[in-house]
Amino acid sequence: MSNKRKIGILFGQENTFPQAFVDRVNEKQSDFPAEFVRIEQVEQSVPTDYAVIIDRISQDVPFYKAFLKNAALTGTAVVNNPFWWSADEKFFNNALAVQLGVPVPKTILLPSKERPDDTNHNSFRNLANMNWDGIFEHIGFPAFMKPHAGGGWKSVYKVDNPEQMFRAYDETGQLVMLYQEAIDFTDYFRCYCIGGKDVRIMPYEPRNPHHLRYASEMKTTGDAGKKLLKTMEEYVLKLNHGLGYDFNTVEFAVRDGIPIAIDFCNPAPDADVHSVGQENFDWVVEAAANMAIDRARKNVAGKDNLTWGTFVRGSIGGPAPKPEKPEPKAEKAPKAEKESKEKPAPAEKQAPAEKPAKEAKGPKAAEPVEKPKPKAKKGK
Repeated sequence: MSNKRKIGILFGQENTFPQAFVDRVNEKQSDFPAEFVRIEQVEQSVPTDYAVIIDRISQDVPFYKAFLKNAALTGTAVVNNPFWWSADEKFFNNALAVQLGVPVPKTILLPSKERPDDTNHNSFRNLANMNWDGIFEHIGFPAFMKPHAGGGWKSVYKVDNPEQMFRAYDETGQLVMLYQEAIDFTDYFRCYCIGGKDVRIMPYEPRNPHHLRYASEMKTTGDAGKKLLKTMEEYVLKLNHGLGYDFNTVEFAVRDGIPIAIDFCNPAPDADVHSVGQENFDWVVEAAANMAIDRARKNVAGKDNLTWGTFVRGSIGGPAPKPEKPEPKAEKAPKAEKESKEKPAPAEKQAPAEKPAKEAKGPKAAEPVEKPKPKAKKGK
């Protein structure tokens, strides 16, 4: 048992979840007072007073990321693991999902359109020209292009033909991009996973304005609907055990009854009451509070108290931890102390709105990126 006695939450611009989380942890117990993390001085290898820190902002503040790695090294259970979060990105996620047997869209990795700073053409002597015709044939149209790392629907493009794709690509600067098949879906879901065991499956409509994306209903019904929910829960747990995330969301687009994982690298997912709705908000506050209290009680002073996924554990030859069994029904929403049952529901069709593309100015690629002949110029 650790002598660290506090549970903290590190956050930025969000307003509703942090206070609700602190209040709920403190209502449920008094051994580990919860509070907003306060940082005054960070010295190497000096521990914090926190048994657990819930991280909601370090992806945007490098100073916080460095603070959290130091805290983790000295025994704090940081949620999510700051070392893995720093290493992770969406293209690797997709590749791992394929290895885990979770369906994902066909995806190609594209080099940045412009060269990174402090590089020149000699930096790309290993990179051949892109086989655009082969890429378009493999992925098809429509397709989506989005950054290989990051989130928040930034720099996401829907393209319907090669001309639109090249115009969008011209706008991406130094971003490394994913080029991905569009899934024509009949149902769409967003699923919270907390503590590697609690799952909440929610209807989600990615084409709606942000505050209305959870206003949708599940289209698949009857036995097919039950089977779909069960499959999604299995996939959510499989992905989060593989990646080692304690607090994450997974999105599924359902095509021909098969849930296809679209996005599952969201280690600081939206949890604002005004966007997710009251019932989903109550559920995530309760599940996060339970997880944090459990992790504080299990904290061992001076030891590594982080969660590591089965991918990392398997890579170093260590035994992968047995996943904890989900508590009775994952799709339930808690009210105050109690949980009230709720059926998970889905959403509707396709993904983000198409971003208008500027006029293409001839591909000035960061590397030897070449458009198909005869219409394209070679990138420099």
